[in-house]
Amino acid sequence: MKKYLNQALVFAVYGLCAGVFYREFTKYNGFTGRGMLGMAHPHILLLGFAWFLVVALFVKVLNIEEDKKIKMANIIYVAGLVIASVTMIVRGTLEVTGFEFTSALNGAISGIAGIGHMMVAAGMIRFINIFRKNA
Repeated sequence: MKKYLNQALVFAVYGLCAGVFYREFTKYNGFTGRGMLGMAHPHILLLGFAWFLVVALFVKVLNIEEDKKIKMANIIYVAGLVIASVTMIVRGTLEVTGFEFTSALNGAISGIAGIGHMMVAAGMIRFINIFRKNA
């Protein structure tokens, strides 16, 4: 359980840093529109911090921390969340600076983010199935 609480803490700090970066970077660049950079902060806090608080509770109640399947679900989920959030921050930073995306770069960033999102979904489904089987 402590491992998941530590992960929640790491994602809380990461999400809060993303929020501060968004606020200061957009203010510095005089950006007032909506972009992907502003979406990273709530995504990280909800899918990282809040998710791992819930996982920690389920792991404690169901006593399944040493299960190999849950370790694999965690690896898939965390890797996907990092990939998806980093691509959101990269795209958002480029949007704020007024960078003109080529169709190839736009597709590449979207593809990488899509892979991250699919990994998050796969990890989530694995976690939930493990919880259902052990409930």
